[in-house]
Amino acid sequence: MNLILFGPPGVGKGTQGEKLASEEGIQHLAMGDILRAAVRDGTDAGLKAKAFMDAGKLVPDDVVVAMIEEKIMRDAADGFLLDGFPRNVPQAKALDEMLARHGITVDNVVFMDAPEENLLERLCGRLICRACGFGFHRQYSPPQKSGQCDRCGGELYQRDDDREDVIAHRLEVYREQTSPLLSFYQERAGFSKIDASGEMGAVYAVLKQVVEN
Repeated sequence: MNLILFGPPGVGKGTQGEKLASEEGIQHLAMGDILRAAVRDGTDAGLKAKAFMDAGKLVPDDVVVAMIEEKIMRDAADGFLLDGFPRNVPQAKALDEMLARHGITVDNVVFMDAPEENLLERLCGRLICRACGFGFHRQYSPPQKSGQCDRCGGELYQRDDDREDVIAHRLEVYREQTSPLLSFYQERAGFSKIDASGEMGAVYAVLKQVVEN
């Protein structure tokens, strides 16, 4: 199974995608994780990306796609779930071209959506462990001990980009750049749109039903 999961910031792509990938036995490919790993491991694409990052520039789409290509070829023989990529139509077209070169098809494209007030509530409440990166939420999934990770005991913090003023800007960027992906993908076979505003377990049940059908 190969699938793409996309939607606005805070809609739950990471949480739901990680769980689905684990249950289906496929690779969960989150763009941020891929970028950090490629730079850390010194892959060809990672070295190119690091040069742009060190210069304070955005990593070009072709370099990003090359990192995904490396990861898919190395670790995703049984399938993959792309989480948070592509972010715009040019990236989607570049991804299509790369996958076509390898004879790889995408089985499902799922658009997760929720009202903006839900997204703001979710993002403003997020807490991340400094040590292991595991995520919590002040309201929906609080840690057992305030400020401390249940998994490793590390310190929990709120990311700078989860402040309300920054979130508003992130949602604006999303509407401008990422929402056109809906038009790009929605006529394809295997496309689904789900309401991700409900309780996490209920949303996951819908997501799982969609991809398995």
